[in-house]
Amino acid sequence: MCLAVPAKVKEIHDAVGKVDISGVTREISLMLLPETQVGDYVLVHAGFAIQKVTEEEVAETNALLAEMNGAPRTVTDIPEEAGGMQV
Repeated sequence: MCLAVPAKVKEIHDAVGKVDISGVTREISLMLLPETQVGDYVLVHAGFAIQKVTEEEVAETNALLAEMNGAPRTVTDIPEEAGGMQV
């Protein structure tokens, strides 16, 4: 299984962007998303921005990741039995 994490683009130099991932700054490749602008949110997988996302999608993804780590359920519009898993 692959996992992409949301990040906010802080700086861009050529095809390299500096992003904030949960308070950690990383350099990533923007070669797959050359239209990316500072302030955009992207999904990062293996050091590459692979998709632009909205701020709302970032909040939902972060809530689901927190839930996987034991936080109380806060995302209510996804059924708990989604994906065939019973909780």
